[in-house]
Amino acid sequence: MILGIGIDLIEVERIRSSHVKFGERFLSRILHEAEIAYCLSHKDPGPFIAARFAAKEAISKAFGTGIGAQLSWKDMEVCRRESGEPYVVMHGAGAELLKARGARAMLLSLSHTQHHATAVAILESAAG
Repeated sequence: MILGIGIDLIEVERIRSSHVKFGERFLSRILHEAEIAYCLSHKDPGPFIAARFAAKEAISKAFGTGIGAQLSWKDMEVCRRESGEPYVVMHGAGAELLKARGARAMLLSLSHTQHHATAVAILESAAG
């Protein structure tokens, strides 16, 4: 059963500009170390950073909380399976929120172009 759904679309240039302006400080505020390493492993990290930013916004919308007191940027981590499929690991307050909602998983789909990144997140019930 679906408990919540979230979607986000962002302009890559907005995220690229923040990365250029604030550097590591910006990245470490919104991403985990493994996410940073993955994004920076690409020639143009902008679309990959933007996709993770969009993912975290979509996840927060699926919970109905937004990013703030109940759910922070670092409570969510976007990981990749060997196949390239993205998946979400919830940390801290995010893991507690997942449990409190009676959810078993947060499903995630990402896409990006040179100019835009988008993400869809679905909060799935433990009851199936």
